[in-house]
Amino acid sequence: ILATHPNKCDKYTMLNPPKLLDQVREKLRVKHYAIRTEQTYVDWIKRFIRFHDKQHPKDMGAREIESFLTHLAVVGKVAASTQNQAKSAVLFLYREVLEIELPWLDKVTQAKAQKRLPVVLTVTETKTVLSRLTGTHALIAGLLYGAGMRLMEAVRLRVKDIDFARREILVREGKGGKDRVTMLPEAVTGLLKLHLAKVKALHDEDLALGFGEVYLPFALDRKYTSAGREWGWQYVFPSRNLSVDPRSGKTRRHHIDEKGVQRAMKQAVRDAGLTKPATPHTLRHSFATHLLQSGYDIRTVQELLGHSDVATTMIYTHVLNRGGRGVISPMDQN
Repeated sequence: ILATHPNKCDKYTMLNPPKLLDQVREKLRVKHYAIRTEQTYVDWIKRFIRFHDKQHPKDMGAREIESFLTHLAVVGKVAASTQNQAKSAVLFLYREVLEIELPWLDKVTQAKAQKRLPVVLTVTETKTVLSRLTGTHALIAGLLYGAGMRLMEAVRLRVKDIDFARREILVREGKGGKDRVTMLPEAVTGLLKLHLAKVKALHDEDLALGFGEVYLPFALDRKYTSAGREWGWQYVFPSRNLSVDPRSGKTRRHHIDEKGVQRAMKQAVRDAGLTKPATPHTLRHSFATHLLQSGYDIRTVQELLGHSDVATTMIYTHVLNRGGRGVISPMDQN
């Protein structure tokens, strides 16, 4: 009834305005924020409201935000990045949803940002770990190390973004929403082709059963109504099971859960007998370090990694060679 009578719909909305968190979700979706960012922001906003005994945010302001963020740093002892994440979520609520411009938050006790060098495996250690991974997890790990991809970039990879002829991978919507091109490692090409043949058969089965549609970003499914069923848009690493999209309510086959890769990597590191706290992201660090060790220009490595500033890539020069800054100890000199 409301859909066929716009005036009634407007009246219904005025009498029953959407709840605050629903307004937050709607604003995030209008601005095309990722679903993980949406979940994170909503969670932080909930924590902010609960911290102040469920007061409505419109009745609070800079003082309450400062006390919440200071509590996170002093009592919660969270990392600087975590505190900044909470700050971004709460400021989004005020500026974008409540449309309240706040004064500069200058009384916040900042969480201490610690500078840490990345964990990097040697070439031998990397090969040992990779040899202990199997199936899809081995293939994804091969892309992380062989192409310098981030874990989520790999699991979200689409079929159309792999170019076997040019031996390239187009990374879409990487960190910061940027696209970049990286290499397709020859070592994984054969296995990747076999894997895609299996994924194609699975997609054909889904289509035969009336499914086969995949999520498309930026409302492309409205612009290209049949694109979601096309082979090129399918995930390279699809989930084993169909699931209901939390936003659209459609039954689709999403990409593989990255947590499975993380668990497999953790077990592989244990099986290899390594004491380094290596994760899937360690393979990306190792990719960059080993390229620099091989003599590749740091600007080239920067481009392959997708770093905006070469200073970010420079951190890998600190873990090159051996010992403190690559200096040979006088005790080891002839």
